[in-house]
Amino acid sequence: MVKIESVRKRFGRLEVLRGVSLDVPSGGVVCVVGPSGSGKSTLLRCVNRLETIDSGRVWVDGELIGFSEKAGKLHHLRPEELCGQRQEIGMVFQRFHLFPHMTALENVMEGPRTVKGVARPESRRQALALLDRVGLADRAGHYPSQLSGGQQQRVAIARSLAMSPKVMLFDEPTSALDPELVQEVLQVMRDLAASGMTMIVVTHEMGFAREAGDHLVFIDDGVIVEEGPPREVLSNPQHDRTRAFLGQVL
Repeated sequence: MVKIESVRKRFGRLEVLRGVSLDVPSGGVVCVVGPSGSGKSTLLRCVNRLETIDSGRVWVDGELIGFSEKAGKLHHLRPEELCGQRQEIGMVFQRFHLFPHMTALENVMEGPRTVKGVARPESRRQALALLDRVGLADRAGHYPSQLSGGQQQRVAIARSLAMSPKVMLFDEPTSALDPELVQEVLQVMRDLAASGMTMIVVTHEMGFAREAGDHLVFIDDGVIVEEGPPREVLSNPQHDRTRAFLGQVL
């Protein structure tokens, strides 16, 4: 579903990603872990072209992201073409980024109505079903300021799902939450993984990676140091750098 090939990304003189390659099968859940500044979030943002890449390529469901290829040469897509690709790539951020002047229901309805032109009755029906799916049917009429952090993040997940994405990207979705609110968001993500959604999850929640992940990637200094089945990597890391990192976080 997602193929990342030799992706490099530089900010000025700092090379944040140094030739990262990764394959994510359809329905797979890949968890990406590593220290702060290792390139995890940048990698996610390169998948949906929130960051342009300096070299390498990214495909989602066989479609080259951000470029068209003609006669062996790459050409940047027009903004409207890129927006069309992004519709199929859901993303949940550390901060919730809900529209504060809209209710939970209106936040979830907005994408399908504005971007896809879905009629209001249908978008409302879909949004109510998604809010029920994330356990917030009784909060549909509440504004973000009336919701806890965990509830806001669950609305953000429902909002991304409303666009029927082919893959969901999660950028440390629980890092801004109080500890007692973390599990309610992780449970929604576990349910989503169990439903067969393709997911790439940048996280520090090793328990989630062990339970829900199919593949664990440890990235440091812009390169993949180690990867494999989560239980194997977490219980028996093969590289010194991986062992040092896990020794601090487990």
